[in-house]
Order: sequence, then C-alpha cells, then structure tokens
Amino acid sequence: MKKWIPTTMAVVLLAGVMAACSNSKSAEQPTSSAAASTKPAEKTKFSISLRTLAFGHVEKSPDINQDKWVKKLEELTNSDMNIVLVPHKEYEQKMIQMFATNDIPDVVQANGGVNGKELAGSVKAGVFMPLDDLLKKYGQNLLKKVPKEAWDKVTYQGKIFAIPEYLSNPSRRAIFVRKDLLDKTGLGVPKTVDEYMNVLRKFKEMGVENPYMGRENFKYADSFFGAYDVFPYLSMFEKQGDQVLPKFYDTENMMKALQTYKTMFDEGLINKEFATINATVFKNTILAGKAGMWSMNANEMLQWETQLKTTVPTGDIEIIPAPTGPDGKGGHYLYGAAPRAYFINKNVKNAAQIVQFFDWMMSPEAEKFFTFGIAGDTYTETNGKIDYKAPTDTAGVDEERYRQSFLWLVQDTTYNKGTLGLTEEGKKLMNIFDTTLKNEGRDGIEFEPRLDSLAKNPDISPISDQAPPVLLSHMVKMVYGKEPISDWPKVLEEWKSKGGNDVIKEANDKFNSKDSGTTVIMPRK
Repeated sequence: MKKWIPTTMAVVLLAGVMAACSNSKSAEQPTSSAAASTKPAEKTKFSISLRTLAFGHVEKSPDINQDKWVKKLEELTNSDMNIVLVPHKEYEQKMIQMFATNDIPDVVQANGGVNGKELAGSVKAGVFMPLDDLLKKYGQNLLKKVPKEAWDKVTYQGKIFAIPEYLSNPSRRAIFVRKDLLDKTGLGVPKTVDEYMNVLRKFKEMGVENPYMGRENFKYADSFFGAYDVFPYLSMFEKQGDQVLPKFYDTENMMKALQTYKTMFDEGLINKEFATINATVFKNTILAGKAGMWSMNANEMLQWETQLKTTVPTGDIEIIPAPTGPDGKGGHYLYGAAPRAYFINKNVKNAAQIVQFFDWMMSPEAEKFFTFGIAGDTYTETNGKIDYKAPTDTAGVDEERYRQSFLWLVQDTTYNKGTLGLTEEGKKLMNIFDTTLKNEGRDGIEFEPRLDSLAKNPDISPISDQAPPVLLSHMVKMVYGKEPISDWPKVLEEWKSKGGNDVIKEANDKFNSKDSGTTVIMPRK
C-alpha cells in the first residue's frame, strides 16, 4: 500500500497495516450478548482504507494515525485503528491496484453500492463477508437508523455486505453565488440559462476573474448539463421512444448544453484552463475571492463562507436555485442513498467488534463528539446546554469539517443538524435543503448491479460523476473549439462502436425482463 500515499507517510502506515493484519488474525470476537452500543473490553484493532476526499486537514497531515481526533475516537470506542489513506485524485486506480495485489485492509471504504468500478468485482469474488447475522447481534442502532434504501444499495444476492453512510435528501449539490457580487449587478437571482449567462457576463464586466468557476472533467461544474437534463453519466438512462438510452443520447439538448459551455469559454465567463483545474485549485481560487459562481455540496456553504471572509471580509455566499432548461426544471444529479460504504474483509477475526465500532457512531455520545468535539477544549456544557463556537480561521474550519464529515463514517450526511441548529444562518441553510434543493435535481433509470457490458471497455464506462473517457475527450474539445459541436452524433457512433451497442442491448434486455437478476431503479424525480 505504500504506493497509495506520500512517501513520508508510507513507512508509518504500512507498518500500521501489517500490525493490524496480524491483530485481526489473532483477536477474539466478544462473547457477550450485551446491547450493540456496549464497548468491547478488548481493544478493537483493525486497518481501514479511507479516501482522502481532497480534505485539506487530511492531505496536509504528516500522519493521520497520530491526529488528535483519531486518538480521541479510539479512546471513546476502545479501538486501535490503522488508517490507510487513498489519494482522492487516484482513488479508482489505487483501489483496483489494491485488489490486484491482494493487499486488502480489514475494512475497505468504497463508493455506495456493491458493484462500483473501484471494487473491481471483489464482492462477487467473495473478498468480503456478509454482515446480516453480525448486524442483528451487534448493530441494532445501525439497523434502526439507516434507511432501507441505503441497505438495499449494499445488498448482493439477498445478503448485506457493507455498512452504509446514508442521505435523507439525495439533492445535495447546489449553485453557490457570491451574493455581494450578485447584488452589485442589479439583475436579481437568475432562473433560466439565459438569465444565468447575463449574470455571468455582468460579473465579467465587474472584473470578476472567474464568473463561473470551472473544474477538470466538468466535475462540480456540470450545472448546465442539469438544465438540459443530459448528465453524461451511465447511471442516467431514460426512455427515448421505445428504447432505454443514456441521457446523453438526447442529441439536441446535449448540443445545447455543450454550446452553453462553449459560449462561456469564448466570452471568458469560465477559466480558459478549466479542463485542468483540480479540486485544490478550484477551492483555493474560490476562497481567494476570485469566483462569482460555482457548484458544491450545499452542506459546506457556511464553512466555505467563513473561510472566504478571511480574505474577503465583505464576501457573502448564498445558495440559489440551479438554472432551468427548456422543460422548466433543473438541478444537479441526485446522489444515491448510500454515498459511501464500509466492507469487512472475510479474513477478519474480530468482525463483531468492528460492527460494534460502527454501531457506536449512531449513539448520542458519537453525535456529540463528531459535532462539537471535546468538552473543555472545543465546547463547554452547563446543565445539558452546549456552548460551541464554530471556528472562523481556515485551519480551524478545515479541522471541523474533517471531524464532522471525514471521521464520522456512518451518519446522515445531508447536513450537520447539531451545529446548524445553533445559529440563524444554520437554520436558514437547513431550510434551503428542505425547500430549494428538495424541489430540484435530475435523476435517471439505474441498474443494480451495474451492467456487465460496462466492464468490458473502461473507455466507455463513467468514473463516478464524470462522463466516460471517450465522451469526455470530445466534450472538452468541443468547448475549446477544437471540434464542431454538430459532430456529437459521430461521438455517439464512436461510443457505440467501442461497446456502447452492448450497453444499450443489455440495458433494454434487463429493463424488459422480469427475471434478469437485476434491479431496475426508476427515477425519483
């Protein structure tokens, strides 16, 4: 695993994994039939792989295993974790490498679902253990609080194979705008694509360096694909005539969406280098006050605003409805019910203790720790009333976000009710989730498990929330003016010739069959 992480961390983490593997073979399962929330008397030792998720506090840490919040989590749960970090930018490649070398930790974090590309068919191959019996005995809090939709995502052949993080509201991404700049335009809150373009043009006239902040592979920069309902992801099928086809087969609207981005590129409304802007540069540019509008997970709005104010004291961020297209609708793609999930290696001997570790995360003690931190350090409590002051410096905000979102492995990640409920700004954000975001978002027909034909050629298969490579390369060239947008039908022919025809056939066969062994998930919106 030393290839996954920076060289300075490799020796420490590799040694930790080796120790954890050794411990997992020798540790005994607890024999007590006590309630699931009871902490085991013996330390729960295990290794766990976690994606860095581009979290600043994580990626800057010299050794995450020595982090004070990890140490406190271990103290509260009587555990001894060895965290193996998987770089965010190389996540799928490093995960596939992990399974190829059989260098598998005791617990593996993966994207929600049992058939993700990053799992490389490992669930089907029997790498992980089914958890039904263990959950019944040691995971009652999990079974009570995690919704059925999330459990369904981690079920294979009738057995639960992972413990899922979950979302109560699948509409998670939103349009962020510098409200202080929007007010100066005098244009009001935009609704349609044309109104959005007018605001972006005004931002440019005002000297905003990046009216719309772009990012590589259109990731967190796909708002206008949503307006035209043509997200180029293969979890987004729809009925077109008598066939089930990917949404990017809607040639007319796909070309309109691409033309929108090309116009933005030609007029300087999006950074000329957007195709190479990574997550770190994306965030740093925004927090430096050099962007007018962008897309991001809505639950992070207040933290981003706090960080922005360290460089732009008058900066004000608000969430506005996403641009609407020809059908009067819009929004970003809807997340699955289980954004991430935790699989337990079949060779682990202390699986019961590990399930207890995750079960504890549903407890009031866990909620207080992850939300507010350590009593006497980050908050005080008098007669049951908590006094918590959210950090305002960049490092402090990064640390809070890390504790609340990265370390709290199993929770409802829609938003943190504990901290948001303490302020009027937080209550306003919760209301945005319950109103604005609840009423927008794009979804499509999905197949679970994933279509077999997608595995045959990686070039035609999407990577998470990014278009398949064969489509993406043409999309970028079209926006940059290197290829005519009118050639989109030719792009579809290329996609079909590389295996897309098999994808369409399999999708239609399984959509029309009642006995295919595949669950067809219909759009939620």
